[in-house]
Amino acid sequence: MLKEVSNKILKKCGGLPLAIISISGLLSNRPAIKEEWEKVKRSIGSALEKTKSLEGMSSILSLSYNDLAPHLKTCLLYLSLFPEDHLIDRDRLVRRWIAEGFISEEHGQSKQEVAENYFYELINKSMVQPVDIEYDGKVRACRVHDMMLEIIISKSNEDNFTTVVGGGQTSLPNHQGSIRRLSIQHIDKKVASELANVDLSHVRTLIVMPSCCVTHLPSLERFEALRVLDFEGCEDLKDYDIKGMGKLFQLKYLSFKGTNISMLPSGILLLDNLETLDLQDSYVRELPAGITRLTTLCYLIGSLEKLPNGIGGMMNLQLMPGFSITSQEIDVLEDLGNLTSLEELNVDLDYKVSCKDKRCEKEAFLSSLCKLGTCKLRSLHIEARRGRGSLDFLDSWSPLPSSLQRFWAPYPNSFPNVPKCITPALSNLADLCICMTELTKDGLLTLGKLPSLLCLKLWVSKKFVVTVQATSFPNLKELYFRKIEQAYVSFVKGSAPRLEEISNMPFSVSAAKANKFYLGIHHLPCLRRAYIRLDGEDATPSERKAAAAAIRKEADANPNNPAVTFEEEPEEEDNEETGGSDVEKSKEDGIADED
Repeated sequence: MLKEVSNKILKKCGGLPLAIISISGLLSNRPAIKEEWEKVKRSIGSALEKTKSLEGMSSILSLSYNDLAPHLKTCLLYLSLFPEDHLIDRDRLVRRWIAEGFISEEHGQSKQEVAENYFYELINKSMVQPVDIEYDGKVRACRVHDMMLEIIISKSNEDNFTTVVGGGQTSLPNHQGSIRRLSIQHIDKKVASELANVDLSHVRTLIVMPSCCVTHLPSLERFEALRVLDFEGCEDLKDYDIKGMGKLFQLKYLSFKGTNISMLPSGILLLDNLETLDLQDSYVRELPAGITRLTTLCYLIGSLEKLPNGIGGMMNLQLMPGFSITSQEIDVLEDLGNLTSLEELNVDLDYKVSCKDKRCEKEAFLSSLCKLGTCKLRSLHIEARRGRGSLDFLDSWSPLPSSLQRFWAPYPNSFPNVPKCITPALSNLADLCICMTELTKDGLLTLGKLPSLLCLKLWVSKKFVVTVQATSFPNLKELYFRKIEQAYVSFVKGSAPRLEEISNMPFSVSAAKANKFYLGIHHLPCLRRAYIRLDGEDATPSERKAAAAAIRKEADANPNNPAVTFEEEPEEEDNEETGGSDVEKSKEDGIADED
């Protein structure tokens, strides 16, 4: 019965994909009852069915908007502040919603969790388009379709919800009532100066896009009600007077991301309500003395040369700047263990920095990690951008954080083998990148027992031959290898049952010869793509050709029909069907070798 109604709805949508997607999102949240779907059909009208006109399309999108709950309408209208085709980062968006006061805690969930739920609701209802979907199914960003943007801009104007200045305008738009949320997009000196004659005392959000004449904007003192202030990408911000920032007492979200400022104004120390300070890709490397008094800060984003003394008192910090361990005082490293709300930690060993006692620095950092093991730490990323050094000291990390979801140590020889801190006890570990000297059968078994592992990146220095055993990697979706030579990995039936993609898989032809070039990808029921490095050292051209043929035969036997690509195609082989080299494919998918 629903099929008949759905066919009529499709007909009314006129075959236009956006209309179909929008109505599908609406129906997905309605009861599967004929009467309910009939109501939707009648609501659409017949304009689109007859003419496929923009008016008909607008009618359908308006219907989808009107069906939203009030809290989702508010969150969606906020997107009218961004230009057409703008990539909107999820984390930054939900933090703005929170700063604006749109979000309340619900059913034991934090504001961050509730806001993310709203974000995904808008995606599921097809109101916004997801961008950059990761291995874990999370959406990192979104865009608004240009026709949907027109709808929400129209609704926003009706409610005086947002005001956009610029975007090709040569003067300020006529405006009735107080400006509550202001987006300044690509304006010249004339339009910037006209803002001086506008009442700005009620503006809650101010977003200044790049290529604006920021130096001629009114003083920040005029924006006394601001909750959100975003200067992302404004390269001439250093010429703008930001001294009045200290009077923005209600400010909760402040972003200097991508700007050219190198020093924060002292007035920032007066912003007692500040929750987010984004310094990513700016020139700020040190924070003003006294910054630790801002105890409401949850997200302090960027990269610093020196952490402030007393940072352990910022008890609400969930995300802190990246820093070099060897550039910090010992007591600062020990103080990190007091950040009981910390969820993400990004550090650089930087062993070329001159320091008196690396051992003490390691011990101080490890001491803090052990304290954080009983807290909320979800992500640890350890780099060594200007040097090399072992992470053996992490073998003494105890207790291990049960909440850890991501662990990255992406530089050569971080560990001699699979470290002791990587155990099945890390029941939530989903994303793992480690570099080792060697990989043994026991080490592979340990990795295969991680119950929640979804993405694994491996870099191994020495050659190895291993087989992925049955029941290993029960939830793994993506497996990446980085520049491994003289290695042979194979799969048996029952291993990695959910594996979807293999990248840079090392395949030593000479090592696999005794096993008739067996790889085992026909046993991987969910495999979609495999990028394979054929290592022909100590192998004849005919053996390399036979290896490629055997692997393709396995792929043909897999019901999921995975695409197989060889980085180095054997001579006399036609490579057109494989769709290009492994390197090309890897670059397309953002997984090219990083070294």
